[in-house]
Amino acid sequence: MKETPVARRHEFGLERIYGNSASIGYRVLVDRLWPRGVSKKDAALDEWLKDVAPTTDLRKWYNHDVPRFDEFADRYRSELGEPPASIAVDHLLEVVRSKRVILLTATRDVPHSGGKVLLDYLNDKH
Repeated sequence: MKETPVARRHEFGLERIYGNSASIGYRVLVDRLWPRGVSKKDAALDEWLKDVAPTTDLRKWYNHDVPRFDEFADRYRSELGEPPASIAVDHLLEVVRSKRVILLTATRDVPHSGGKVLLDYLNDKH
């Protein structure tokens, strides 16, 4: 009996945009603001999806105040379920069907960032 090939499942990754990354994949900046000190030429991006980032009001409210992270994450997940963020989420879920997607952020504290919330949200949907 001939075996049926198993479809390869691609994945999402999350990295800081600063530094040299050896990760191969479709590189997407998921911050609303362009990272300081990074030229557009040197960013090596495939796409910049501002609409998938937390809204300016939510970003300013959170201000990387870690005790607020859980509430920030809840609010951000709610935003991800509504346009325009939901449209960007659907786009990323479509891209990951054919290649690995590397989410890029300028945030220093990646575990307490919008990028981490987005990564978990996408993995739950994927």
